[in-house]
Amino acid sequence: MLEAGRRARTSRVGKMGAARGHRGRNQALASGSSTAPIGSALAGRYAAALYALADEQHRLPETIDEMAALGRLIEASAPLKALLASPLIDLATATRAVGEVLEKQGFGVTVRNFVGVVAANRRLAALPGFVAAFAALVAERRGVVVARVSTAHPLTDSQRQQLRARLIETGLSQVEIVEQVDPSLLGGMVVAVGARLYDTSLKSRLQRLQHAMKGAA
Repeated sequence: MLEAGRRARTSRVGKMGAARGHRGRNQALASGSSTAPIGSALAGRYAAALYALADEQHRLPETIDEMAALGRLIEASAPLKALLASPLIDLATATRAVGEVLEKQGFGVTVRNFVGVVAANRRLAALPGFVAAFAALVAERRGVVVARVSTAHPLTDSQRQQLRARLIETGLSQVEIVEQVDPSLLGGMVVAVGARLYDTSLKSRLQRLQHAMKGAA
């Protein structure tokens, strides 16, 4: 539940659907506390709420396409990335700027209002993760195996093709690769497929080296 100081802003959630039956989904989108850790669980809740709302509004196919387009837009636009990540930009200014970009790019009301709720909850920096979580949810609903890939830098087309080939070699012929950039990894990648985790990140290797050096001391 939102803390008392932010209850006034939850009125914006009503824009996600005027019909009474949509209010529960809208409140679910707005329920993230600003003090909660941003991780896969939170991203999954936002993704699930948007999926359910779009389905109720009979706008699921359009929303799926637009969320994929939003992910591509964020990835391709350095200024938009900087806007989402900056803690120095006033919330109202950032919300207005992102809204104008989405409207200019032709995004529908469901996705625009979803981003508005994310902004109202002060989670614009987490928006790329929410987009990735939505893509993963869509793939899972379609019965496709999801490989969540975290890298320090965006994958190149060549790296993406090599990764897909390796996944196919392991027997994952129907696999959806969901990418997320995590600069803290420093290099390499972390691949999660269901309960299996493959960590070849530089951060992990340095940590193992540090533990080994402590043990040898």
